[in-house]
Amino acid sequence: MSENLDSGARADRLRRHATYASVAVASTLIAAKLGAYLLTESVSILSSLIDSTTDLMASLVTLLAVRQAMRPADANHRYGHGKAEALAALAQAAFIAGSAVLLTVEAVRRIVRPEPIEEGTVGIAVMLLSIVLTAGLITFQRRVQAATGSVAIGADRLHYSGDLLMNSAVIAAILLTEATGLAIVDPLFGIGIALFLLNGARGVARDALDVLMDRELGQEERDRIAALARAEPGVRGLHDLRTRNAGTGCFIELHLELDGTLTLTAAHEIADRVERRLRDAFVNAEVLVHQEPAGLADDRLDNRIGG
Repeated sequence: MSENLDSGARADRLRRHATYASVAVASTLIAAKLGAYLLTESVSILSSLIDSTTDLMASLVTLLAVRQAMRPADANHRYGHGKAEALAALAQAAFIAGSAVLLTVEAVRRIVRPEPIEEGTVGIAVMLLSIVLTAGLITFQRRVQAATGSVAIGADRLHYSGDLLMNSAVIAAILLTEATGLAIVDPLFGIGIALFLLNGARGVARDALDVLMDRELGQEERDRIAALARAEPGVRGLHDLRTRNAGTGCFIELHLELDGTLTLTAAHEIADRVERRLRDAFVNAEVLVHQEPAGLADDRLDNRIGG
């Protein structure tokens, strides 16, 4: 039990540190890109500046949501507050989509009225700084997501992963504009980046809605749950497996089929061991196991897994 508590406390610390790092990186990049845009007036840099601004807003929402999600279950929220993270991810999708629309408007304006890029070297230097900082943040977020299963941190990581491509595209736009002398190249790259952002917003929104709508875990994870349960000596089979992602962890419910001659105490001990197996395998999982005699007539046996 103490090991589970220590693991939960460590996961909470990692989530907090990831949100702090995200806010710090976004704030730094906003300052750098604002200076670069004022010098270059590049639409591509403006697109990156807008994206970093939405990054900051989204990261602040994520920070608040993660704090809320880490609150323990209470009398009014028996299943905890984990879905706050999914709500934050949905807000991120809205921020990303909004930034894409603003970027498209500015890019179209520049196509109608082309303007040259000034101080391209400054813009490239700022984009390289963005790539280095963003890559470091993504590496840390990937580690945190793997350790905690946080859907909000995962959405933030996907968002910043898109930024890596965006920053590279901005560098390419500046270089091509300077090489060809065609001012239209810059806004065209801006429109391409806007389309990329919209696609990313769609993916983030889909993942968030999966959590809010209690979508089942993937088939691979369900198969893993079944295999772990069947691996416990004394388990004859299982059925009525139900799962859902809670944002900060997952909920697992299943019916174990046991020898009907076992004492209540023996059956309870087997169920406890299965629960521990599943909690060890799935971060912050809440597990509920019901015990039934093997061979019992039950309409839910149509949902039998293994046997």
